[in-house]
Amino acid sequence: MLFAGCPIAASAQTAATPVAPSGPVAGIPAFSSLPRATMTFDRTHDLLILELPPTDLVAAAPGRMAMVSSPIYQAVVPASCTIHSSRAVVLDSAGRELPKAFLHHVHLSDPDHRDLFLAGTLHLLAASKETPSVAVPELILGLPLTQGQRLLTWGMVSNDTPVARHSVHVRLEIGCRPIGRGLFGSLFPVFRAYPWVMDAMFPNGWRAPISRDFDLAPGRTTHSWESSPAIPGDIVGIGGHVHDYAVSLDFSDVTTGRLIWHVTPVRDSAGHVLDLPITRFYNWHRLGVHIVPSHRYRITVTYDNPTGHVIPEGGMGSVAGLFVPDRGAQWPTVNTADPVYQLDLVELFGTGTGSGMAGMSGMSH
Repeated sequence: MLFAGCPIAASAQTAATPVAPSGPVAGIPAFSSLPRATMTFDRTHDLLILELPPTDLVAAAPGRMAMVSSPIYQAVVPASCTIHSSRAVVLDSAGRELPKAFLHHVHLSDPDHRDLFLAGTLHLLAASKETPSVAVPELILGLPLTQGQRLLTWGMVSNDTPVARHSVHVRLEIGCRPIGRGLFGSLFPVFRAYPWVMDAMFPNGWRAPISRDFDLAPGRTTHSWESSPAIPGDIVGIGGHVHDYAVSLDFSDVTTGRLIWHVTPVRDSAGHVLDLPITRFYNWHRLGVHIVPSHRYRITVTYDNPTGHVIPEGGMGSVAGLFVPDRGAQWPTVNTADPVYQLDLVELFGTGTGSGMAGMSGMSH
């Protein structure tokens, strides 16, 4: 059994080793039995359109945000293509685009393949109100999808206005180039690229309904997690996410001691994070930073909390980017007996993701 990642000591808090049930995971439905989200292919614009079913949003109470979480849906890919861009929006009952603040988050994952550094399901796309539209050169890089492939998707919408909204829904517009199109279609994209992610709170507590946030103690705090990639290849780009009072975010090769990526958040005078720059490793003479399964790699996030008190769920540290496997390396399928995979499903189908839209209110601004 491959255990793709174990927690390491942190100065204030250490992620616990997961304890997952052996054998079939109780209460987890067959993916083919899940309700369906609509996924269509617009051949005129080369767009995969993913739409979650609509829901109603009540008005926000004073000082509190109204939120609605979706169940887990299946989405079946209608055409073989390679993803090169994505954009997430929330639409009202007339199909008009609402302000980005209505999107709390939306996720798309592949339950049949594992993540690069973790034995859970492969994270494909995610977006929140802070996420800009993303794109890569479609002839150079692309994430392959196959017609008939079953994906999992879920999301949450929110309302911080005093006006109720009816029949709002999340829409993902995914730029996806048909595989094999044109005379030289089989040559493009030149590289098949896959998303990857590491979080300081891996291996558990890494997505809804379990939060990746951790309580932020006064003063300086450091959290880390390390693992090895399942296959060799090149990291072509990297970015990250932190909360206010973050000092730095690092990605390093533990085996060699090499610091691969270091970023200092752009903050205002009060310590609020304004921006976290991304890095593209590819250029005219190299594809990216090469990583191998025989090495261990570590994410480290550092905070300096000047408030003098604990900030509940005030900290977070994650890195993500694009990865191109070595020639001949196949992306690994999941091992359903792996406790990390089983725990992943327990978290995903746990509290907050019922059979219907679950209303949630009470999160402060």
